[in-house]
Amino acid sequence: MTMTHIAAIGERLRVVGLATAGVVTFPAEDPEAVRAAWRGLPPEVGLVIVTPAAAAALGPGPLDAEDPLTAVMPP
Repeated sequence: MTMTHIAAIGERLRVVGLATAGVVTFPAEDPEAVRAAWRGLPPEVGLVIVTPAAAAALGPGPLDAEDPLTAVMPP
């Protein structure tokens, strides 16, 4: 059985608290940092939580992909 990890990408203040629940966080304050964090996701990540600003920076392609599953935080 393979363990799937959860990651979060977005503004530091929005994602840093998720680390206490075991989420791997990728603080990213600007669109290029968001895209770099997405490209650098480890292969074992199965769910990515993104802030609304990070979702806007990524655009629909990554968000519509089946793997990894992506969820956008509420505003």
